[in-house]
Amino acid sequence: MSLAISKMAYVSEQDYLEAEKVSDVKHEYFDGEVFAMAGASRSHQRIISNLVIDIGTHLKNTPCEVFSSDMKIRADKGKKYFYPDVIVSCTKGDGDSHFEESPRIIVEVLSNSTRKFDKDLKRTCYQTIPSLEEYVLIEQDHVDIEISRKSQDWRSSYYFLGDDVTFESIGLTLPVLEIYQRVENQELRDFFAKHETTTTEI
Repeated sequence: MSLAISKMAYVSEQDYLEAEKVSDVKHEYFDGEVFAMAGASRSHQRIISNLVIDIGTHLKNTPCEVFSSDMKIRADKGKKYFYPDVIVSCTKGDGDSHFEESPRIIVEVLSNSTRKFDKDLKRTCYQTIPSLEEYVLIEQDHVDIEISRKSQDWRSSYYFLGDDVTFESIGLTLPVLEIYQRVENQELRDFFAKHETTTTEI
């Protein structure tokens, strides 16, 4: 999710949760501090939409379901709440709950302002969640997908244009290009320009 743009005074976990239900702006909660979230770019939203559609279709008629960035994650025994860009959960939760506690996959789409926070602090926090099996970081300004997996001691694997990426915990493989469908950045523009030139020559 986007970097916090403002910060409020200390609040309790319960006060945060109650206020969030009626707030027009999403906030993340970190050790008693509440941070208002900034908006996301068009490319950011396209990556989220592509994943939600593909993962949702794959999980149809299974116990697992996918959520986008309106669903919070509760972590560190309620000391932290975050809004990941995509969550997959395979545990049936409270139908009225506004947060998830048992994600199997968490995805964050990176930007210049959020990269360090998502790669460092959030990664450390997310990896303490017992149910989490994969943490996915996706660059929006160039093509680069990083997945760290519990089964590999959280070591990172990287995927680029031309690769297929497998979300092992749900048995889904997607071409990297499909995840970036309709996204516009210089690397993708160069790729499609070269592809069109090659096709024309043939």
